[in-house]
Amino acid sequence: MMRHLLLSLTLAAGMPLAAHAAAAVPPVTLTPDRPAVPAAAKPDARLERGRYLAIAADCMACHTAAGGKPYAGGYAIDSPLGTIYATNITPSKKGGIGHYSEADFARALREGVRADGSHLYPAMPYTSYAMLTDADVGDLYYYFMQAVKPVDEAARQTALPFPFNVRLSMLGWNTLFLDNKRFVPDPAKSAQINRGAYLAEGLAHCSACHTPRNMLMAEIGSQTLAGASLGSWHAPNITSDKVSGIGAWTDAEIAAYLKTGHVEGKGQAAGGMAEAIQNSLQFLRDDDVAAIVAYLRTVPPVRAPGQTKAAFSHGSAASEESALRGMAGSTEHHSLNSGAVLFSGYCASCHSASGAGSTGQAYPALFHNTATGGNTPANLVSAILFGVERKIEGEEHEAFMPRFDQRSYVQPLTDEQIASIANYVLKQYGNPDVSVTPAYVAQARSGGEKPVLARLQPFMLPAGGVGILLLIALFVWLRRRRQHRAQAARRT
Repeated sequence: MMRHLLLSLTLAAGMPLAAHAAAAVPPVTLTPDRPAVPAAAKPDARLERGRYLAIAADCMACHTAAGGKPYAGGYAIDSPLGTIYATNITPSKKGGIGHYSEADFARALREGVRADGSHLYPAMPYTSYAMLTDADVGDLYYYFMQAVKPVDEAARQTALPFPFNVRLSMLGWNTLFLDNKRFVPDPAKSAQINRGAYLAEGLAHCSACHTPRNMLMAEIGSQTLAGASLGSWHAPNITSDKVSGIGAWTDAEIAAYLKTGHVEGKGQAAGGMAEAIQNSLQFLRDDDVAAIVAYLRTVPPVRAPGQTKAAFSHGSAASEESALRGMAGSTEHHSLNSGAVLFSGYCASCHSASGAGSTGQAYPALFHNTATGGNTPANLVSAILFGVERKIEGEEHEAFMPRFDQRSYVQPLTDEQIASIANYVLKQYGNPDVSVTPAYVAQARSGGEKPVLARLQPFMLPAGGVGILLLIALFVWLRRRRQHRAQAARRT
């Protein structure tokens, strides 16, 4: 889910696991069957496997627009290079992929090439899905063709600016960056760790969001899962490092986070990570969640330069509420003039005046919180701007925080007001070394800092034109030079 490109946002890690000798490793089952049921009530096992794989791969999140029909496409992925609209992957022959053979489906899934030969953008994480086994691809194809309801309407077409609209350019990108190899279990690792690697690296495509990218928007292999910017959000470091990563979390905390998006005293999922948990991770079997946890323990630690304290370890309860009472007259205008006053007016009713959150932590504490204690204010600012929504089945109430950007139904706040609130929260409860400017909020409001490739885009068309003119001039010069040489040769 590169919503997820989505996608955003906190995890965990900790103790190393002992390697097993190759001879002692049990057979690896990448897609274990469900327990057998009586033959009379036995469902279509292949369809059930395909359904489960689609959930693990989080297909619903990107291929279903808000209020739209399942898998009918139209979901807008706000990539740094422009908006990419997810395609209709229902079995409709008119609007979807009903005309795809299993080989066509496999090629699209693992190579990013449609049945008509056109290339997909890597917002569809085919670089991760390339690892999927033939059996799993076949079960996914069977599920989509047999169980998904066809929708005949084609999804909205993607129209990126030049030169990103030239899909043939992805042929070169794939040559450079697509490792089109299937997952091979490591004989030195346990079956559980291998299963976790297959899920995390392949189906769940964790690296698509949590691994930083190079100038050409490809993942940097040496920084796997070390954290990355996702527009205005930040997907944190989920390596086994105990300071910058999730190495100080317990197995139970990581598992709880993956299933619920919330761990008291650590962090809460928002943005793309909330979507991943809501649509996918909460529905994984407990053994698969445990496998992902076991795998994350083995990811090499990556320490952020200069970081000496874990993000969740910052802050404590503190209140300035009593000092604010009686500060403004009853008829005074513009009294919301400081971070403390703004926090009291817009935040304290849910997060409490002391920042300790509500009883039961439905509204989390603002201290011992990765969003306020990290080395970047991205997730704190984005949560204020865009709010938080996360629904977990079986929980009485869904996690919710209203948004305060221009679309807010509570109160739109200015860049200056949001910066003031963020700075107050950071100094009172989070990492006091981090600060926020109104310009930073404005940038987050517009989608975050643009990568180099996106910043160069306005110059690419004129540069291409100049390049073409130079090539034409070079061709003319070479041709004239040849003619002059030929004339000189005839004279002699």
